[in-house]
Amino acid sequence: MAEESTLVAESRSESGSAAVRRLRRTGWMPGVINGGQGESRLIRLNRHAFEMMLHRHASEKLILDLQVGGDQPRRVLLKEVQHNVVTGEALHADFVEISMTKKMRISITLRLVGEPFGVSQEGGVLEHPVRQVEVECLPSDLVEEIEVDVAALKMGESLLVRDMRVDPKLAILTPGDVAVAIVSKPHAEEAPVAAEAAVEGAEGEAAEPEVIEKGKEKSEPAGAAAPEAEKAPKADKAPKAEKKEKKEK
Repeated sequence: MAEESTLVAESRSESGSAAVRRLRRTGWMPGVINGGQGESRLIRLNRHAFEMMLHRHASEKLILDLQVGGDQPRRVLLKEVQHNVVTGEALHADFVEISMTKKMRISITLRLVGEPFGVSQEGGVLEHPVRQVEVECLPSDLVEEIEVDVAALKMGESLLVRDMRVDPKLAILTPGDVAVAIVSKPHAEEAPVAAEAAVEGAEGEAAEPEVIEKGKEKSEPAGAAAPEAEKAPKADKAPKAEKKEKKEK
């Protein structure tokens, strides 16, 4: 069963982005409690105390005794926590009021344990395509995570949802043919290497004509300079001829 905790909160009346920003600047964070009849109540929580509570658990799906102001504690499920994507700071918490005698549906995190044979002995790569499964259970039977042993997986093998060993009190709702873990060949790393080699080879072939062309460009000016040198004296003779004609005149 998931470990239970007690949390203290206060009611709040202000809502909206501006009010929420003011709340966070003073060390509080907003939250909401959803009742069983569809009603909701706005609350605020001490962010530091809330985050310290989360650090004591493996999962954020917790059953809590939540006390708001001077009211009697109510049994709630922490349904979702929104975090800052950069700092990881908790920004908002959603709670759902529950009955301990009524089954609920919830997603539970999967944790792979053990090193697959196909990875340690055959050089494969472990893939984890599904990280949560949906279950139905009583609140008292809720667990924070489900451990999945993958040590026996060989290269090319997969472990499906129906292969998991879980407590019979947890009714798995996720389809049984969904793959939870797969050991595959590391082919994805070979393709870029081959492609890179092909590109380098193509660049090397393309570079040769360019070098030849440059060589031609260097050899042409040597032969082309000769006519220009021959024309230069002819241009110099013309003015001398004109001077001679003037003297004769």
